[in-house]
Amino acid sequence: MDLRNVAIIAHVDHGKTTLVDELLKQSGAFRANQAVAERAMDSNDLERERGITILAKATSVEWKGKRINIVDTPGHADFGAEVERILSMVDGVVLLVDAAEGPMPQTKFVTSKALALGLRPIVVLNKVDKPDAEPDRALDEVFDLFSNLDADEDQLDFPHLYASGRSGWCDAELDGPRKNLDALFNLIVNHVPAPKQVKQVNNDFRMLAVTLGADPFVGRLLTGRIESGRVKVGQTVQALSRIGQKIEQFRVTKIQAFRGLTLQDIDEAEAGDIISLAGMTKATVADTLCALAVDEPLEAQPIDPPTITVTFGINDSPLAGRDGKKVQSRVIRDRLYKEAETNVAIRIKDTPGGEAFEVSGRGELQMGVLIENMRREGFELSISRPQVILREEDGKTLEPVEEATIDVDDEYSGAVIEKLTGVRKGELVEMRPAGVGKTRIIAHVPSRGLIGYHGEFLTDTRGTGVLNRVFHGWTPHKGPIPGRRAGVLISMESGEAVAYALWNLEDRGRMMIGAQTQIYQGMIIGEHSRENDLEVNPLKGKKLTNVRASGTDEAVRLTTPITLSLEEAIAYINDDELVEVTPNAIRLRKRFLDPHERKRMSRSGV
Repeated sequence: MDLRNVAIIAHVDHGKTTLVDELLKQSGAFRANQAVAERAMDSNDLERERGITILAKATSVEWKGKRINIVDTPGHADFGAEVERILSMVDGVVLLVDAAEGPMPQTKFVTSKALALGLRPIVVLNKVDKPDAEPDRALDEVFDLFSNLDADEDQLDFPHLYASGRSGWCDAELDGPRKNLDALFNLIVNHVPAPKQVKQVNNDFRMLAVTLGADPFVGRLLTGRIESGRVKVGQTVQALSRIGQKIEQFRVTKIQAFRGLTLQDIDEAEAGDIISLAGMTKATVADTLCALAVDEPLEAQPIDPPTITVTFGINDSPLAGRDGKKVQSRVIRDRLYKEAETNVAIRIKDTPGGEAFEVSGRGELQMGVLIENMRREGFELSISRPQVILREEDGKTLEPVEEATIDVDDEYSGAVIEKLTGVRKGELVEMRPAGVGKTRIIAHVPSRGLIGYHGEFLTDTRGTGVLNRVFHGWTPHKGPIPGRRAGVLISMESGEAVAYALWNLEDRGRMMIGAQTQIYQGMIIGEHSRENDLEVNPLKGKKLTNVRASGTDEAVRLTTPITLSLEEAIAYINDDELVEVTPNAIRLRKRFLDPHERKRMSRSGV
């Protein structure tokens, strides 16, 4: 069958997965009476809850005798490793842009990868039926973006469509009939080239592995596009590393192809199709799976290095082991190394003591998703504050810089710029109007300066600002950046928090716990109103007497405590604090020191 391989790329919440839903429905991939969940491609629980795409997934539809393999890519730069690898499987991209917001940071990140590979994009201006949509302005911004990313003449001469993914229509003109997605299907078939076979004398089988999965019945599954030749079930093939070293020789036990939303077993596959192979034990992402006669690997796209590192340790608090069943360092280690096998953007390193592990990745969101998955599996962990990874080049220390794109009300723009360029050592790149009463600010800020900034940003903008960030590059180290200004309230007792005590402590700062919460000595229960840390007693109850007088028996009304999400908690803590994560709770605490360390510090006056 005539094939087309295309990826859909877009910023978070620009309607990419919703559009794929409509493509599947209108192509006949579902039965007329079949019950299909909304955002069918978001199969992961976290993807459905957060409304973001985390894992790159492929599907396929048939349109007028042609098969179109569609790849749904992540929209957040923290999961960019998925994007970089998946683009090598396709011959064209559909760039989805919100007609109101225009191209955003993640759009720029993924598009730069696609343009560098020579892919010719199709631009779809989505959500044009929204009241604040400005499709002409968004189209001009897309052209400027392509120009800034050094697109060639063919790429700049891109076709564009107007669409509403939720309503299920796409037209070449803004005032078109608005009935279906036929215009998009036809443009993909006519604009995206068919897969080209790698020039090879014997036309032997070759495939680059781009994603790694696991099946409890068949073992490792490597997914990629066949570049040349054919492969059959039972055929003996080999795996070559990026430098051409032979890794293993294995027999293909299963071939699976994407048909609609399911993977179907097939006996044979040919060049151009996207498939999953089983049978290997050592081969991994970026390896070339090929016939035994092949001795040169396919070129693999390099993966951008991690930019932050977080320490995962065992939960050694007094409340350890009450919620989760997986608390041993050995079990945590096995789970982290299993994650590193399938997620090539993550690096794992054992610490000398063996009870903690340094996990390096792309950003706080990627770390948060990994921790959230682990806590749902029954793990208990203690997590440190993220640290940026520094480089040494030509005797200079370099640090990662991120491009922050901020949409904020005009009245708050001054406070945001002051924080980013003054306190957090950022550089203002662009500032321009972004609609009625809105300003768009683009700044290059060190990654260190953005850790923990989001909560402060929401406070400065009264919750109305939108902050997006993407890795930009490396710059010389910019010196110390102050961290959290406020201190914390630390419990000096263990037990159950008393409402009367918390009520009296509200003058000291904002609480992070409510009444009857189980606490322990060293646990952080609130944020101090001043810069220093303060030890308090949240168990101190009211002294009872038999004397009653008016005004002494005031009603205790507690202010609603602060509830930090997992990512907010990790970004909030300082270097001497930890986040305790269990299946049922997220707690903050000071680091516990062993008796010898505590004695040494007390002698030195600390």
